[in-house]
Amino acid sequence: MRLASPIFKGIVFLCAGQVLLAAGPPPPIPAWLKKHVGEGEDQIAGAVFERARALYFRKSAEGEIRNPCYFAMDATRPHALSDGRLGKRFYIICEAARSFRAIPAGHGGGRDLQGVVDFSNGKLCAKNFSNAIDSKLTAGGDYITGDTKTSFKGYYRSAAGQDRILERTFLTFHGEGETANARLREIGGHAALALKKVCLRKKPHSSYANGAGYVSYGELINYAGGRSDGCTSWSPGDAHSIIALVKNAPTTLYIYPEAADIEAVAKSGSARPSRDGTYWNTYCLDQIQSPQFWRREALEPLLAQYEKDHPSAPPQHPPICKEP
Repeated sequence: MRLASPIFKGIVFLCAGQVLLAAGPPPPIPAWLKKHVGEGEDQIAGAVFERARALYFRKSAEGEIRNPCYFAMDATRPHALSDGRLGKRFYIICEAARSFRAIPAGHGGGRDLQGVVDFSNGKLCAKNFSNAIDSKLTAGGDYITGDTKTSFKGYYRSAAGQDRILERTFLTFHGEGETANARLREIGGHAALALKKVCLRKKPHSSYANGAGYVSYGELINYAGGRSDGCTSWSPGDAHSIIALVKNAPTTLYIYPEAADIEAVAKSGSARPSRDGTYWNTYCLDQIQSPQFWRREALEPLLAQYEKDHPSAPPQHPPICKEP
């Protein structure tokens, strides 16, 4: 069986009668791949790469995955750059096809609980990380991904004046250890597309119409340069390629940094790689001064108390659209 994505043609993997890799350390790094390891703009840092590769080969040996590609993300790198470009920090690595791609990806925006605590992140560099429920922050660690769910978001008007449908596919991340609550947090990846200024318009013949014959309409926005609610967001084109790559073939995703890395860098104040493999992107460490990991045990009670003191208003139905 061949991989569905046209970007990765020629990659073959076994199904029935699959021969599993022997347990043990990963095989030697191929020469073509070594040139992609480093701290340059289109490279992956050594610490991130080694952990991502070890996770992939371990899960392959255990028979949990059979995809010839794996993913990694370095959330210590910059995202929205000052010159308008987006920093590349999500990696698609297919060793069998000798393929390596570095693409942009958003990080969790966090929250500012005014008067209580502020753990929000800017667009450029992430300072705050957590696996706390409702924190809307990125959590580093081991994940397996492959399950998808596509949802209807509404209609929007194209530049040509035609009605278009926005359906967004969500790629679920299943975590282990500190990220084991990823499903409970509804953490995953998706295209950075959404609708704003949503209203209801009569469209009774639409299969998406409600009982009164109305559907949602809004203005389409692409927030690839912004932040997320803790999920990983990609450009529409990159999201399509990634989701096609794992369709019917789950694979691994390693997100850096983990809690221990964050706390070690915060203590040492150094971005340079240490003996235990921790490192930080030099530019971003200069921007944020010191990273912080918010442990669930400390942050979730604050979030719960804040929600109790500031109950959400009852959900409001969107207004009826004003016809042009």
